[in-house]
Amino acid sequence: MKQITSIQNPYIKSLVLLQEKAKARKQSGTFLIEGKREISIAIKGGYEIETLLFLPEICSETEARKLSSNTELIEINKDVFQKLAYRDTTEGILAVAKTKSLQLSDLKLSENPLILVAEAPEKPGNIGALLRTADAANLDAVIIANPKSDLYNPNIVRSSVGCLFTNQIATGTTSEIIAFLKERKINFYCATLQNSTSYHTQDYTTPTALVVGTEATGLTEEWRKEATQNIIIPMQGEIDSMNVSVAAAILIFEAKRQRGF
Repeated sequence: MKQITSIQNPYIKSLVLLQEKAKARKQSGTFLIEGKREISIAIKGGYEIETLLFLPEICSETEARKLSSNTELIEINKDVFQKLAYRDTTEGILAVAKTKSLQLSDLKLSENPLILVAEAPEKPGNIGALLRTADAANLDAVIIANPKSDLYNPNIVRSSVGCLFTNQIATGTTSEIIAFLKERKINFYCATLQNSTSYHTQDYTTPTALVVGTEATGLTEEWRKEATQNIIIPMQGEIDSMNVSVAAAILIFEAKRQRGF
């Protein structure tokens, strides 16, 4: 079995680039996953694992092989592990995994889908929280419009707690996504302050997409003009917006309630 003990090793340097640079992830079509749970969820979600790197003081070869028996194993030392690990507590194991296609055309939707669309979310923590909510509600898909971040950014992988791998995800421009929804006769309800009606008055029991924007600027005009209906969450305090993942959760679980969970 291969062993690597130097952080100057060319392969290790290439993995550091995967952690740090979206360009490197895009060019190689690979990214890093840390932790047994996350790796297990990724495998269950159909992600192909190229290599497992393990620190024997924390994770034994036997434990590593249990995760993916036919994958190449590389034993690393503490210096290499600390160079690669994004978190302090990742159970001594990392995986090099292949990215998936994020094309709208690859989505496999049910006859009566419930979809979350988020336009231009910037903060990895918010994207992770949106993916966790989508997993909790077992949505058909999460679509990111005009993405600002690479979805395989280690911060998103970490903050989603594995839910990056449990959801069907696609990206596209606002125009592409609107055309995709209209072509499939999916009603879409846009959370916005302008020309809106209270969210709980709408019917989400038919094919539905719930669309949220950024906290700073909200949704672009194209969404607001094309929406089946603009909706708003009534608020009674001083501010007129809330965290995007919280707003999405309120809308999603109203739709789930209407559908009998």
